[in-house]
Amino acid sequence: MTPSGPLFGVRVIDLTAMVMGPYCTQIMADMGADVIKVEPPEGDNTRFISVGPAPGMSGVFANVNRGKRSVVLDLRTEPGKRALRGLIAEADVFIHSMRSKAIAKLGFSYADVAALNPALVYTNCYGYSRRGPYGDLPAYDDTIQAECGLPAIQQLLTGTANYVGTIMADKVAGLTVLYATMMALFHRERTGEGQEVEVGMFATMASFMLVEHANGALFEPALGPAHYPRAVAPNRRPYRTQDGYISALIYNDKHWSLFVEAVRPAWATPELASLEQRARQIDVVYGLLAQTFLERTTEAWLGLLRELGIPAAPLRTTDELFDDPHLAAVGFFERVETAHGPMRFPGVPTWFSRTPGAVAGPPPQLGDSTREVLGELNAMRGEGGTQPAAKDPV
Repeated sequence: MTPSGPLFGVRVIDLTAMVMGPYCTQIMADMGADVIKVEPPEGDNTRFISVGPAPGMSGVFANVNRGKRSVVLDLRTEPGKRALRGLIAEADVFIHSMRSKAIAKLGFSYADVAALNPALVYTNCYGYSRRGPYGDLPAYDDTIQAECGLPAIQQLLTGTANYVGTIMADKVAGLTVLYATMMALFHRERTGEGQEVEVGMFATMASFMLVEHANGALFEPALGPAHYPRAVAPNRRPYRTQDGYISALIYNDKHWSLFVEAVRPAWATPELASLEQRARQIDVVYGLLAQTFLERTTEAWLGLLRELGIPAAPLRTTDELFDDPHLAAVGFFERVETAHGPMRFPGVPTWFSRTPGAVAGPPPQLGDSTREVLGELNAMRGEGGTQPAAKDPV
């Protein structure tokens, strides 16, 4: 596909695996960057974790690595290390997801890399910051969800300590890696200075969770516990209707007045007239609304609430998203031809008037660009020589 997007011309050396780092670099590829994914001879483990059209091409891997070029380097060998040093010397960004001691042992700490390319943006993707006592601990999405309080918050809401049904920590951390790396690139564009960036999943998710849940604990002395009452109210859930479910938020005073005037529930007393009054007893309010929503069908409620301008939505499955008329109208899904047949990717969710992004291409076969990328590197240096076969490790 023809490259496009605001990051066209930016070269990224991606030594990350699983989801956190690859999600960041997938977005960079969608937005025009040349992302070179460096894999060990056995490949990124994510190649093998879910269903796919061929071994090593799981759906999760395909989605977060689309549009990248795969280079196989064995970093346990000197030729592999030498090749990576060469790639880094010509790059704008180097991003890795190894623990600090492991990357340093290989000879690719920030000090090592800055000596090769002082203008480089060097991004560390960690479970825990190396600057704290947890720095050497391994981390995955589940353990970070536990550390940041998500299951505890779920227990307040549902009565059971559960993870949420998505790899939230990986994805939120991946987005944080993206914005941190882009800020460092922006600084470099203004000053010419490269720098080291660190993103820890634990601190990222602590920050994410405490946006609203810090609440009364922000103050000294604390004015209440560290949770936002509305978010953990046990009655905060989709409402049952006569024939299914609906999501609706009758929250601010304008929407409340419109709803009460149209529906006239018997429980709508002056003691619930203001947002401040309702907020003090939000779980009671949700319970009262739940009783009323049982009186009509989902379609009837959607018609009324949309007429009133009150936020409301049906409950959809993730399968239904692939046929959603709104997503179809904005061209959200992109069909890409691959070696394994067509794949339908959820595309770029943002819109740019001058430099739009797009799915940059299919996900790579393991090592399918090794020869191409190392050939480009030699050409940059004015070197010749025989290149390895496309998929041979270096």
